[in-house]
Amino acid sequence: MIRQHSPAQRAFALSTFVTLLLLGAACSPADGQAGAAAAPTKPAAAAPAAPHRAVATFAMGCFWCAEDAFEGHTGVISVVSGYTGGKEKDPTYEQVSAHRTGHFEAIEVTYDPTKVSYEALLDVFWHNVDPGDGGGQFCDQGPQYRSAIFVHGDEQRRAAEASKGPVAAKVGKVATLILPASRFYPAEDYHQDFAENNALRYRFYSTGCGRAARLRQVWGDAAGGQH
Repeated sequence: MIRQHSPAQRAFALSTFVTLLLLGAACSPADGQAGAAAAPTKPAAAAPAAPHRAVATFAMGCFWCAEDAFEGHTGVISVVSGYTGGKEKDPTYEQVSAHRTGHFEAIEVTYDPTKVSYEALLDVFWHNVDPGDGGGQFCDQGPQYRSAIFVHGDEQRRAAEASKGPVAAKVGKVATLILPASRFYPAEDYHQDFAENNALRYRFYSTGCGRAARLRQVWGDAAGGQH
């Protein structure tokens, strides 16, 4: 016997079926979005922090020796030999050596101030020069070989001036100049990393010039060139 349903029962069943279909559609992910819903979005990688860099410029006589004095120190990123302090644009080694430019032989030290302070670099500078010699350094004499600190801004100037006091107390009169930094011109390629690339020639030069002997005479056990 086939059971007959009343119109009211059929209407209720149809309404229930439609409701279930709608609920199923609402609970299902939209087309193309199932993978995105299943996998959380990966956060973007943070951009690398910008490196900390600052510049110090020193004249210490022959720039081969000046460069060697700073290479390898903690916090020093690079050391470049070059010319600064004069008015001649793009000077050559021959022009500077002939006293025609007003430039000093110098080095530009790029360093990380979070790892080494400017005051620490000044300490390296002083212990690698003869502060009392106003005519040059060691066997290299002439205006292009004078010692000088080229300051980049007031903070470096204050630090440089303050550092002279203890030096004067140790050696007497200080002939080293403190000058505002000006444009730095890198020297020719064959001058860069000279001590490393020409070890034998550099050793003969630095020994023959009397640099190490004079530094030890001035500074004793604190003399530079021993890092």
